[in-house]
Amino acid sequence: MTDTGLVLDSPQTRWPQTHWDLKDLLPEPSEEVLGAEIRALEAATSAFEQRRGELAAGMAPEAFLDIVRQFEALLAAMIRVEAYGQLWFSSDTQSSDALTFRNRVEQLTTGLTNRVLFLEVWWKELSDEDAERLLPASPEHADYRRYLLDLRRLRPYRLDEAREQLINLKDADGIGGLVTLYSMLTNRLEYHLEVDGETKTLTRDGLMTYAYSGDPAVRAAAYRELYRVYGDEATVLRQIYTYRVRDWHNENQLLRGFETPIAVRNTRNDIPDEAVDTMLEVIRDHRGLFQRFFRLKAGWMGLERLRRYDIYAPLKESDREISWHAGLELVLGTFHDFHPRLGQLAERVFREGHIDSEVRKGKRG
Repeated sequence: MTDTGLVLDSPQTRWPQTHWDLKDLLPEPSEEVLGAEIRALEAATSAFEQRRGELAAGMAPEAFLDIVRQFEALLAAMIRVEAYGQLWFSSDTQSSDALTFRNRVEQLTTGLTNRVLFLEVWWKELSDEDAERLLPASPEHADYRRYLLDLRRLRPYRLDEAREQLINLKDADGIGGLVTLYSMLTNRLEYHLEVDGETKTLTRDGLMTYAYSGDPAVRAAAYRELYRVYGDEATVLRQIYTYRVRDWHNENQLLRGFETPIAVRNTRNDIPDEAVDTMLEVIRDHRGLFQRFFRLKAGWMGLERLRRYDIYAPLKESDREISWHAGLELVLGTFHDFHPRLGQLAERVFREGHIDSEVRKGKRG
């Protein structure tokens, strides 16, 4: 690896494992700060609502672009406040303060989004000819053009404004709330594993590091502990999964008209169904290659056949431990080797405190 100039033990670059710093999003989650943000968002939303009457198929492209820019600024302001709540909650899913803040912001932005939803609905309803005339053509506006074209791809699955608003409300207080409960439940779970005669209390992420252990008994114990703890919650988790699948099916297939559940994800990722189907078909046709590898791996490990616990087993045991700072130097050095600019951006994440690297109970896995 080339010399990147990184000296991670220096005061300037020695970044400990810690919580992330969210002050670049909001200085603090106080009532005073949030109240000011709410007032600003309400004012910006009201101002944007006044532009509904300007939307017309024959309007000037420059006027339409100005509306899109104003819409972008409004969404960016909403997302900034939303992100603070989501990241705070992700860092501690057991914090009532974080949950209250996130829920309050989510209710606010759901209502505001519904008030400005008219732009996207109107854009999707335009004819192809009118939409093409209004699309920004200049290279400097390529991002806007891409965004607008992405919306047009979803035209076949659009609903009227009132039903889109109802779905947003349903998601916020329905399936969104259920997913939050899932996160709160699964991230409070604890796992106990005996390693070298010592019983460790671990998070799920900590537990699954032992799936890579060179000791087959430790690997098996890690998986069994995972299944034991999740098994104790099986009834509740099964019901959450059932509601999630039903919600996905009812909205996307029954209401929006997607042919299959996976077509929803493919369309939003701008990938043709045929491409994904072809990939899956090729994988199925060559599954013998994977099976051969696993037979070889079993032989190399002296086993007749691999167990579920042996999928990630190392072929060569090592007792080498990599410290946080040594791992950080390796990762950042790799980014710098690929391109200096990428390395600088990666360092910025750590320098500005935008990574939550501490391992702790309650943190989202």
